[in-house]
Amino acid sequence: MTLIHPVILCGGSGTRLWPRSRKSKPKPFIPLVGEQTLFEATLSRVADPALFAKPAIVTGEAHLPHVEAQLAGGASIIVEPEAKNTAAAIALAAARLPEDAVMLVCPSDHYIGKVPAFHEAVQAAAALARQDYMVAFGITPTAPETGFGYIRRGAALDGGFAVAQFVEKPDLERAMQFLASGEYSWNGGIFMFRAGAFMAELARHRPALAEAVRRAVDGGKTDGARFHPDTQAFAAIESESVDYAVMEETDRAAMVPVAMGWSDIGNWHALRDARDGDGDGNRTRGPVELVNCRGVLADSDTLRISAIGLENVAIVVDGDEVLVTTMEGAQAVGKLPGAANQ
Repeated sequence: MTLIHPVILCGGSGTRLWPRSRKSKPKPFIPLVGEQTLFEATLSRVADPALFAKPAIVTGEAHLPHVEAQLAGGASIIVEPEAKNTAAAIALAAARLPEDAVMLVCPSDHYIGKVPAFHEAVQAAAALARQDYMVAFGITPTAPETGFGYIRRGAALDGGFAVAQFVEKPDLERAMQFLASGEYSWNGGIFMFRAGAFMAELARHRPALAEAVRRAVDGGKTDGARFHPDTQAFAAIESESVDYAVMEETDRAAMVPVAMGWSDIGNWHALRDARDGDGDGNRTRGPVELVNCRGVLADSDTLRISAIGLENVAIVVDGDEVLVTTMEGAQAVGKLPGAANQ
């Protein structure tokens, strides 16, 4: 079988996991679940040489030292001159691959607990991608989550479904309706398509963006494993997500449903739920003492944390910074001055 080409997107600042995740070293590059970093775990999921080609990493200059420090040999690195969102990042990789190459696009900072289920979904999605479908992985929802976009499934396809609708992040009432209906999946931001088919769809729906990427690749330069797109051509690109630029525009959108223990580790609440807990649902790391606590995440790399009688809170110590938040408040951590003004 033709090998699948992983494309791993390394961007963002992970401010909702401040203070552990910093602008200088954001969440993909720190060990949050287990001993591996999220980036290293992403690489390990696409390391089978019988299934995957060597990956292409798309990142910026700021993250390049972390990428190269944690990257195994053989991968290529596309260094974006500036952040232009996911449509451009994916297009850079697609434009450098043969048109028939099937791409697996993965964020670098997600957690997947059930890797065999992920690989089964990859095989099903690859079969659809070879038929020129633009395939999204539809994560089986486990709660009425308001922080994710959703995908409503349509007609059955061999190994998946046509996409009936992409839905923006809902309020709680709609999210509960989605969960009850069984027709909706979370949009996890994992995609598969043939490189040539993706570029054709991008050119159809966002011709200026596709042309600018082509010029940036044609005028780019290789430096060892690094590829540097042409800076001037890349600057002309409009910043847009792949969801808006392609997935919501194409009439070839498909989805493969998968239950794979997925989390985007988007905040401290999500990280708590991704880690193994004790009998009271507490998750601890570092010097921590908890008494009569339930559902507490306590994580310290320096000072001892001592807590009594707390429920559903996160306490994080990173060097000289301390964060205390309820789980309900975890979404707002990125708005704190310490996180936002790095």
